[in-house]
Amino acid sequence: MIIKKTFFTLLVFVLLSTNSYSAGTDSTAKVKSDYDKAVTIIKAAKKYEKKGKLDKAKKRYEKAQALLIKSNKKKPLQADTLNYLGFTTRKLGDYENGEKYYLLGLEINPNHVGINEYLGELYVATDRIDLAKERLKILENCKCEEYNELKEIIAGTKKSKY
Repeated sequence: MIIKKTFFTLLVFVLLSTNSYSAGTDSTAKVKSDYDKAVTIIKAAKKYEKKGKLDKAKKRYEKAQALLIKSNKKKPLQADTLNYLGFTTRKLGDYENGEKYYLLGLEINPNHVGINEYLGELYVATDRIDLAKERLKILENCKCEEYNELKEIIAGTKKSKY
């Protein structure tokens, strides 16, 4: 009889504790933001692009752009979001609106390394070398790879990776 009570008590305890854990949420679980999802998708798109799978890359850029637009609506005027909005828009061939996103991002953070490099690349692609050199001048003291990348792209010794 004592064994049955003990077994029954343990069984109830186990069942109740299991239910309480399954009913709750794991506080350590992280839900990725639209911005974070977009950045992950952009990284995949870049890999496809390097492999010459341009259709797959384009689909990824479109998906990332849609997520970035959602992110920008939820949290407007974030320089990093505008940087990637400019990037995806440019990658999809819309240089004019890509430039608008970059310039808006620079209004928020004039020294944003990524925006200055990507905008410089856009200027090179649209044959506005003087404007690209202005972006390079801003990156001059950053001691970052973006400076060297843009410098080589302007000089024509390197083609833009993106």
